[in-house]
Amino acid sequence: MKLHSPEFAADPHRAYEDLRRRYGPVAPIELAAGVPATLVLGYREALRILGDPQHFPADSRAWEPTIPERCPVMPIMEWGPAESADTGRSTHRAAYLAAMADVDQYRLRGTVESAALPLINSFCGIGYADLLADYARPLTLRVLDDLIGLPPALGAEAGAALMDLIEAADPAAADLAERRFRAALAELVAMRRRAPDRDVVSTLIGHAVGFDDAEIVEQLAKLYAMGAEPTWNLIVSALVLMADDASFHDDLLAGSLQLRDAIDKVLFTDPPLANACPRFPQQPQVVGNTWLPVNQPVLISITACNNDPAVSGDHTGNRSHLAWGSGAHTCPAQPIASIIAREALDQLLDALPDIKLAVPLAELPWRTSTFHRAPVRVPVTFPPSLPLVPRS
Repeated sequence: MKLHSPEFAADPHRAYEDLRRRYGPVAPIELAAGVPATLVLGYREALRILGDPQHFPADSRAWEPTIPERCPVMPIMEWGPAESADTGRSTHRAAYLAAMADVDQYRLRGTVESAALPLINSFCGIGYADLLADYARPLTLRVLDDLIGLPPALGAEAGAALMDLIEAADPAAADLAERRFRAALAELVAMRRRAPDRDVVSTLIGHAVGFDDAEIVEQLAKLYAMGAEPTWNLIVSALVLMADDASFHDDLLAGSLQLRDAIDKVLFTDPPLANACPRFPQQPQVVGNTWLPVNQPVLISITACNNDPAVSGDHTGNRSHLAWGSGAHTCPAQPIASIIAREALDQLLDALPDIKLAVPLAELPWRTSTFHRAPVRVPVTFPPSLPLVPRS
């Protein structure tokens, strides 16, 4: 099975079912051309792997020399200083956790509202929008810029470079985009060395360990890249769910369901990181009656595990999904991403409650990706409305 194929992107749930029927809870796959791996489809098997970093570490260094040069999965799979071969409690992760804990969540909500209002006003009077390009993506980038500490010009450059990296058609274009992206972050670090502020980069600079600039850029790159695309895809996937499911939409507007329920339903059924949490066993391991090769990637299918028939049931109010990972490497930015998504949805639905998909759900295009569940665009219609006025 090739996860990077258009056929997989068009109907991943059917692909997961086929793999489960043929192989059971773990299955052989291809991450990219000529790059074999194992995909975990079973919820209990995933918990075992994620909870055992000694036998299933996140350290990819022994694997990396075995794959083709400029392999497209490397930006997500490669080892970096924030990773750890033991329990994930490295000094880099500790600093990352400290930076996340230092975020003012009340201020974050205000930042989302301030970013949402002009975006909504740019299309609310038209009656049509692409909620990915016109709303979720620019909102997420503006909020992350503020969170990290990027001023407008550097934020625009970092965001444009990240989009070029995501959409790069060949390795040379990807390399150029990544260099531009890291150059913008390096300029930010130099700026905050001279003049610290209340932001993530200043927290990392002031950490007791005393990271050098390259280490801080590495951590910022991970935070920005891994925080941006999954967050904007979570926002639009929740909107797709509401626009397509009339009863869910009505229950949400009536107050019998909360926005958190909508987000959790997406995190169960179609999480933005569909396949993630790569692990690299350093000795042969048996999982689900299958031998896992040494130093070959073991990828957790968050979507398949969440929908494992062995544990599936009513997901309303249930937050046992694996969308944020599990164990020592659970995503530390979970509260921040959740706040951004909830506030973005709240602002949009308060202004435009009658959003509907402009195309049938089956015709919604999805991007080919090994890791992400990502729509190419989300065209919607709604009754035109007057511009919003900022709250006093």
